[in-house]
Amino acid sequence: MITLNILNSLSEKEAYTHFEKCCVSKTWILKMVESRPFSSEEDVLKKAASIWYNDCSLDDFKQAFTGHPKIGDVDSLREKFANTKEWANNEQAKVAEANALTIEALAKANKTYKDKFGYIFIVSASGKSAEEMLAIINERLHHDKEDEIYVAMNEQHKITVIRLDKLIEGLLVTAEITSQITTHALDTSSGTPANNMLITLKGLRGKQWKPMSVGITNTDGRISDVLPPGRLLIPGNYMMTFNTANYYESHNQKGFYPEVSIQFEVSDNSHYHIPLLINPFGYTTYRGS
Repeated sequence: MITLNILNSLSEKEAYTHFEKCCVSKTWILKMVESRPFSSEEDVLKKAASIWYNDCSLDDFKQAFTGHPKIGDVDSLREKFANTKEWANNEQAKVAEANALTIEALAKANKTYKDKFGYIFIVSASGKSAEEMLAIINERLHHDKEDEIYVAMNEQHKITVIRLDKLIEGLLVTAEITSQITTHALDTSSGTPANNMLITLKGLRGKQWKPMSVGITNTDGRISDVLPPGRLLIPGNYMMTFNTANYYESHNQKGFYPEVSIQFEVSDNSHYHIPLLINPFGYTTYRGS
C-alpha cells in the first residue's frame, strides 16, 4: 500500500506496474499514468471511472477480463497473473467455503458462460458467497452477447476500485464516494430484509431496456454497489427490476407478482436510493436516502 503522494511521484514505469495490479487494460493503465498528479483521492476515483467509461473500448474491456481467474475455479488462483494472486484470493475467499455441489455448479456455469460470451464470468466477488454468485451468473446467462459485456464492464470497474483501495492508503475512506444507485428490499409480510433477491438495473439503449448491473441482496436486504464508485449515470430514465419470483421460490413461498419493475428518473449527480417494500400480494416504493 502506498500514499497518494508517493503514487504521484513514481516513475511512469513504476506507476504502470502498480496500476496493472488493479486492471490489466493497457489503455486504462496508460491514461491513469498520464493523469498524474492526482489532486486528491476523490480525483483518483473520478478519473479512473471517466477513463474506463469514456476512453476504453469493447476490446479494452475484454483485455481487462483476462486479468482474473475464473470464479469458483480455486486451482486457477495458484497459476497465472501472479501479481494479482494474493488480492484475488482474498476477493474470492467465500468461494472456498462453499460445498462441493455449489462449486461444481458454479464451475459448470462458468464454462457455459465462457462458451456463450467468449470471455470469463466477471463479478465483484467481495463479500459474496458461492451461492450468491451462482444465482448471479445464472441470471446473466439469459443476456444477449451485445448486452452482457456492459454488465461485465461495470463489474470489472467495481473490482478495479477495490484494488485501487488496496493500493492507495485510505482511498475510499478519504474520498467518500459510493455507488450513485443503491437499493434495498424489505419483506413486510415477515418484517425482515428480503435477502437473496436478484435485482437488475436497466437503462435505455436504442429505445430498449438493457441490463447494466445485476446484484443480489445481502442479509440486510441491500445492494450497496449497484454501480462502481465514481460511475455517474447520464440524466434520463432508468429501471430497477426485482426478481420476486426467485425470492419467493427460495423462501418456499407463493407470491402474486413474479417481477416488480420500478422506473425512475436521474436528473443530476446526486445519490438515488430505490427501495422496495414487498409482500406476496402487494408492494410499494419511494425515493429513499
